Parts: sequence; C-alpha cells; structure tokens
Amino acid sequence: MQMTGTYHLHQEAGVRTTLNIDDAALAGAMKTAPGKTKTAVINDALREYARRRRIRRLLEFRGRVRWEGNLDELRGRERTAR
Repeated sequence: MQMTGTYHLHQEAGVRTTLNIDDAALAGAMKTAPGKTKTAVINDALREYARRRRIRRLLEFRGRVRWEGNLDELRGRERTAR
C-alpha cells in the first residue's frame, strides 16, 4: 500500500493531526460518500472500524451464552401468526 497524501484533520478543539493516507483508499471512500468532506469520511470510517471490532468481540460469546426471552417483545414488535 502506497501512502502518498498528507492531510491535516481538524477537531473542534482546534487540534491538528497529520496523517499519511493512501490516496487511492481515500478516493474510493470519497466516491461512496458524495458530498462529504475528507474529514467526515475518515471519521465515519473510524467509527465503522470501531463498531466492527466491538461486534467481532461480541461474536466470541456465540454459543456460550444461553438466551431466554422474547426478541419480538424486546424489540416492540407485534407477534404474527405463522
């Protein structure tokens, strides 16, 4: 992976961080999010990365925890006849 671009990201507190970001990766991400700024796309990607990592950790419990309850009730769904 070639890292060529240097971008300065701004936080609300006025702190700057310099990152070397793969131009092709950023361009690809920008195409999927028309109208968003580079900062918004990168922040979205970081949030998504963290979310996926949390889910991956939760999946380690698969098959180890016994579920007791009604998901339809928990989610506020009405029960349908089958």
